[in-house]
Amino acid sequence: MSWDDIIYLACLLGCIVFGYYYRKISDVSNRKIIGTVFGLFITFVTSGLHILHPIVSCLICAILIIKLPKHICHIASFAFMFSYLLFFRTATYFGLPEPPGHTNMIQMVLTLKLVGLAFEANSAYKIGKEIKNKLSNREKIDYETKEMEELSNLCSLKFTDIFHYAFNYIGVLTGPYYRYRTFSDYFQTAYKDHADCFQATIDKLKWTAFYGVMFLVVSSIWPLSYATSAEFYEERSFFYRLCYVWPTFFIFRMRIYIGLTLSECVCTNAGFGAYPDMCDAASGEGPKQKSILPPEQNLEKLTYNFNTIKNIDVYETESCITFREAMKKWNICVQYWLAVNIYKRFPNKKYRTFATLLVSAFWHGVCTGHYFCIMGAPMYLPIEDIYNKLFRGENVVGLRRKITDVIFWISKMFSLSYLGTGFLLLTFEKILFYCNSVYHFGYIYWAVLLAVGMFLSNQRRKTRKDKDKPLDQNSVPNNQHIKSQ
Repeated sequence: MSWDDIIYLACLLGCIVFGYYYRKISDVSNRKIIGTVFGLFITFVTSGLHILHPIVSCLICAILIIKLPKHICHIASFAFMFSYLLFFRTATYFGLPEPPGHTNMIQMVLTLKLVGLAFEANSAYKIGKEIKNKLSNREKIDYETKEMEELSNLCSLKFTDIFHYAFNYIGVLTGPYYRYRTFSDYFQTAYKDHADCFQATIDKLKWTAFYGVMFLVVSSIWPLSYATSAEFYEERSFFYRLCYVWPTFFIFRMRIYIGLTLSECVCTNAGFGAYPDMCDAASGEGPKQKSILPPEQNLEKLTYNFNTIKNIDVYETESCITFREAMKKWNICVQYWLAVNIYKRFPNKKYRTFATLLVSAFWHGVCTGHYFCIMGAPMYLPIEDIYNKLFRGENVVGLRRKITDVIFWISKMFSLSYLGTGFLLLTFEKILFYCNSVYHFGYIYWAVLLAVGMFLSNQRRKTRKDKDKPLDQNSVPNNQHIKSQ
């Protein structure tokens, strides 16, 4: 582990411990201020003077959200924050010092929060406008005093609201992404006082320890740097080089699992994101059934969960059968942000998947490897869909189904691992070096699968058409000809 990794880990652990005391602060105003001050302290410890990047970008974006009309503030905020993210990552070209890697993570999370907040404000504006147009004058008064209160708050945000949301220590370092409504609920409700915050945190920390041990053991045996060495190409067999993607991507997954799980622990120990089970809370989104909550005095009788801040489902990610399922279980809160703000809002349905993946790749970084990995997913997904229809239908059960699932799982993990080399190697030269060393096997493998899958699909369609064809005169049995005569 590098010194930066040690500082990063220490900050996360410090945030987890601080959560125990933070959730006990009764005064809402003090809790907001203390949470923001501690978040700025964490940002300074990991970034130094580079803290100016997130502060400056937050100030400008806050002005855009507050001052611009709500029907365009989301577009302006998106354009500015993603442009600033590009500037931040290319700072050296402008004569500025290169920011630390952890500041990059802070800037990434800040981008999602502020752009997401602008989209929330835009949605609230449109929903409120539609409701007002449909209601009578008397109904408008009643609605504005009750249900529309939350919508009006989003449409009349103050600078302090945005600043607290941006820099509260919960999620400032690595996320997870959460909506402004979740942040607001944390200070307006007493759910944190009734949820079992300690047990939820301990349960996650146990798994984090396991991921850490696996990371250290495997990375010491199969270091990533070896994959770009001359010895790797000259002395190792083709099969060894090809299979090297498995341990390296395993190391990458363990590293991500540690970071995402610890970031969830920051939330759980502070009681952040706790909602009663009946609210049907979802990752990133928050409660879907907020209106059915009982009066405050009955809160102690309810059971709670932290689904709102659940950012990774490790078991499902590892055990699911298909590539498509694995994508949905990985970085779930970010997936929610992409789905709601990019995929569903993109005007052209034909290209919205491409646009969503492009935004995701750009958000992750400017290196070739980010695009190599994320934009490579559409190459495999159609192949998987073809074979899924061919060999995993409802009539495939028992041992045959189990064997099929194992084959699909192996193909999924290999494809994820092969594409994952992009996130690890990053530069075009290193990626090309490795791909040349395995003779671009992954792409050839996918091309063969696609060709065979398309051929089998066409054959199946032809067979079905032949079965559905009506019998002609030449196919009528001889005895029927005799009867007709």
